[in-house]
Amino acid sequence: MPLAAPRRLIGAALVAASLVASTPAGVAAAPVTSAATTEAVAKLPQATTFTTLSGLPADTDLYGKLSGFVVHPVRTVYVYAQPGGAKPVATLPAKQLGSQTWVPVMESRKGWYRVLLPSKPNHLTGWIKSKGLKTARSSHRAIVTLSTKQLIVMKGKKKLGTWPVAIGGPETPTPTGRTFMLALMSPKKKTYSPLILPLGTHSPTLDTFGGGPGTVAFHGWPDKKVFGKAVTHGCIRVPASALKVLAKMPLGSPVLVAP
Repeated sequence: MPLAAPRRLIGAALVAASLVASTPAGVAAAPVTSAATTEAVAKLPQATTFTTLSGLPADTDLYGKLSGFVVHPVRTVYVYAQPGGAKPVATLPAKQLGSQTWVPVMESRKGWYRVLLPSKPNHLTGWIKSKGLKTARSSHRAIVTLSTKQLIVMKGKKKLGTWPVAIGGPETPTPTGRTFMLALMSPKKKTYSPLILPLGTHSPTLDTFGGGPGTVAFHGWPDKKVFGKAVTHGCIRVPASALKVLAKMPLGSPVLVAP
């Protein structure tokens, strides 16, 4: 369920750097916004799944419904603790894990959006300026209920499917609350899952896993006997049919993990 540092796919949970992310054709590394100079950006931490940030507000409505309104910074943008803030706390890059960065909007003010971020601690939020962003709206959402070990995927009011899943064990639980689909990654070599779908949350008990940051993800599993059990390091193992449906969810789409 975490992310691997030694450039290899991590065993039971997560996105390793030896994975090739599914990236739209023609997407290149994006420069910073004109307002963010290279020198200034270099001094600030990036809001990615690999970083721990401080000085930013937490999501206080962990089980609230997200609208599906998502934004993508076409260039690196500053992240502030409050709208109109004088000093930025971090930067949000245009890409991470090989995919475009799409984050869900939780609140808006004139010229500003408050978005969910993929960094530690879990449920971190920040304000970014609305200028220079691509916007979209996702009608998809995924709901994982830990008590029943069940996944439901919705598109609008239509249920796309219900599946039993494997969740984190007692010592390595799957974190609860609302999060989002962060990236789509494909292993270079055949492994336990043809796709890894990292989320914007991390293990609450493992600081690292396999050398990586402990990012939680949806992924498949070859042994069907695990479904319906609490046996993972925090990731959510899903049947092959569920993985195919999840892979069609736009990046930034809401994911709710309920107790």
